[in-house]
Amino acid sequence: DEELISSVISERRDFISKISKSSVEDSELSPQLIEHFSRRKGLISIDVQVTRTWSLTEEGLSVDGELLSHVEMIGEVTPELLQGESWIGAKFKPFDVNAPTVTPTGGRPHPMQALIERIRNVFLEMGFSEIEGNFVQSAGWNMDALYIPQSHPARTMQDTFYLSNPQKVEVQEEYLDLWSKVHEHGHDTGSRGWGRRFDREEAQKGLLRTHTTVNTVRHIAENPSKPSRVFGIGRVFRQETIDRTHLPEFHQIEGIIHEENANLPMLITTLKTFYSKMGYDDVRVRPAYFPYTEPSVEVDILWRGEWLELGGAGIFRPEVTEPLGTEWPVCAWGMGLERLAMLILGLDDIRQLYQPDLEKLGQMPIL
Repeated sequence: DEELISSVISERRDFISKISKSSVEDSELSPQLIEHFSRRKGLISIDVQVTRTWSLTEEGLSVDGELLSHVEMIGEVTPELLQGESWIGAKFKPFDVNAPTVTPTGGRPHPMQALIERIRNVFLEMGFSEIEGNFVQSAGWNMDALYIPQSHPARTMQDTFYLSNPQKVEVQEEYLDLWSKVHEHGHDTGSRGWGRRFDREEAQKGLLRTHTTVNTVRHIAENPSKPSRVFGIGRVFRQETIDRTHLPEFHQIEGIIHEENANLPMLITTLKTFYSKMGYDDVRVRPAYFPYTEPSVEVDILWRGEWLELGGAGIFRPEVTEPLGTEWPVCAWGMGLERLAMLILGLDDIRQLYQPDLEKLGQMPIL
């Protein structure tokens, strides 16, 4: 119908012409045309304005205006107000305890600290004692004591934070002698050693510990004939590029069982018990290789239908235990705290654990 089409075109032309000169109240325009042109992106804009009007209530109308007087009242108490004297003798606006307000968020531990406490309680319940150690260590205690060869890539400056102060950390001569013999030819361990000259200066370089196992080997050295079940949770440092799965500073969980009859089944049972108490009943162990344990295993848990590796474990080699002065087997294990935290909290980026966003941290599950 040409007449209808012509009429529609005319209405739309008039609409455009009317709003092109100045803003127009929507009450003066056709709702159908407003809806039509609103669907055309970027053609028209709608500004919403709020108009407030004030009027007296019935109670206000009943007040005699001649009885009213101007009185200044303080409505907000501030530190500046209290530090001065203007509040003395002043009148304060009544405080309405029923007025709506924002519900304050209660304080809570950081998710990482809460997880550390949870893990600590699990090991304490299992009869273990907690040990701690210093961040600054010698390369000898950090690596040589664990039979890590002095040519190992992990000992380079690309992987380890060596220190300029202290550049050297003194190590007792008796340990340097024993490590030297073990590394060079195996000493009395039945091993051939690494067959290379042991550098005593290298062993006394100062560094930031790269793992917390240094705490347990020092504990054994101080208690070679004392049965012990100990664990530690602490920060370690490595030259890592920051990405979704790596940080240069992170936490490790480690522990040992040092007693006359310690054995691999005891170690596996301990780890399965720990993970079960943490909520993971499906645990498996696989053969693995680590320089300082034999046999060695890796521990996996079943998570969302997939097996995920969470740590390593094994029995300390004689090359480790003999210089420490013990003849007993030592069951040892280590695992990354952040990786476990990511699983429990459902995160896919390790950096989310340390974000300074209180709102997002508050949305994480309470552990």
